[in-house]
Amino acid sequence: MNLDETRQVIMVLSAAIKGLRLYSLDHPATTKQIQTLQNGLFSLLQHKKSIKMGLLEGTLFVEDYLFIQEFPAAQELARLLETLELAGIEFYTGLSAEELQALLDLLHAGGGKGQAFADALRQRKVERIRAVISEEDDEDAGQPRKVYRKALKVVDQIFTDVRMGEIPSSEEAMKVVKSMAQLTLTEPHALFALSMLKDYDNYTFTHSVNVSVISLAVGRACAVDEEQLKTLGLGGLLHDLGKLRIDVNIITKPGRLTDSEFEEIKQHPRFGADIITKMDGVTQDVMDIVIGHHLRYDRTGYPADTAGRTVSPLVDMAAIADAYDAMTTLRSYQRPFTPRNAIARMREIAGTSLHPALVERFAAALGPYPVGSLVRLDNNEIGLVIKVDPTDPNLADIKIIFDAAGQLLVEPYRLHLGPTQPRKIVAEVDPFTKGIDVVDYLD
Repeated sequence: MNLDETRQVIMVLSAAIKGLRLYSLDHPATTKQIQTLQNGLFSLLQHKKSIKMGLLEGTLFVEDYLFIQEFPAAQELARLLETLELAGIEFYTGLSAEELQALLDLLHAGGGKGQAFADALRQRKVERIRAVISEEDDEDAGQPRKVYRKALKVVDQIFTDVRMGEIPSSEEAMKVVKSMAQLTLTEPHALFALSMLKDYDNYTFTHSVNVSVISLAVGRACAVDEEQLKTLGLGGLLHDLGKLRIDVNIITKPGRLTDSEFEEIKQHPRFGADIITKMDGVTQDVMDIVIGHHLRYDRTGYPADTAGRTVSPLVDMAAIADAYDAMTTLRSYQRPFTPRNAIARMREIAGTSLHPALVERFAAALGPYPVGSLVRLDNNEIGLVIKVDPTDPNLADIKIIFDAAGQLLVEPYRLHLGPTQPRKIVAEVDPFTKGIDVVDYLD
């Protein structure tokens, strides 16, 4: 890497951010700086897929060069990254002037901190620049939210690679799936609760993580071993990759698809299989999940040329997870099912669309009121099911949100429903009728 060119890029980036105090984004002076910055990055990226600028103990680095000598531009960028709670920024080959403009706007005007900044970049459709969030400490690796966020980051990178025409790496995906599988074995409902998190603007993105999480829950309910769990988790994570090769206007279309649009959608399992074939370490069982997650239990469905083929039984488990997440997600054409109603609907289509025995095992493991259910107690209090006892799904922890008079509590409290607790659940409540988002109350 050319050091002079690297220093020049840092100087131009710093100057461009400061220049926005005087000039607008579309001012000729700003446009010229963006062009100069783009040219400098293109030069650095000639023989690399990406360039990372980040922090090491508060000091700026670019790739393997650490700016330990006095260099004001590097020091200013280091302070900015610290303020924004970012570990760094990665630039990828083919980045556009519009993407650099969006980055500069967020760096100058403020796009939130940490994950919020990364989300803001993604919402602006910036694909060739990625905000790097601080890596979690090893002792936090088992915490459900941290594992879930890591999975989101991994999928983000995989999607970025596919959009850029690169072959995604499976290494990070396998690592995070291993953590997810181990967590599912030790705390079976902890990750599952987080599948209630939905990003409606990035449905395919979060749906991939949630299907992975729910697949692990189905696999545990069906008593598969840890290696099979990891296969299920990886298959769920990658199952919708093929949608990235479908016209985004079809993927995001509100309402019903036309026949021709649906025919296009039906190609995505095959497209996904084509992508993962080139990835290292992907087994035939993972391939089966990606290509077969829309094969129904009666083996109709699509792709049509796979309908008669024998596939891994893990496919049926992934299909259950896919259905559950789709049902419990808000769409422009569909109000989300509550968890209990989703299970009821899955039982209705078991035997044709879904494997009946596996649906029953999944339902039994979730209990009568799955994690994420808003419920009414016999004293008229309303609370959220936040934990179910893995040894007895009838025992649950409830976070009480509304008191018996129907008033929203300023400070919700936790209640364990067990043999010594006289209160009991009498009904499920639709969160829409109470005007709340259950995710706000998850631990």
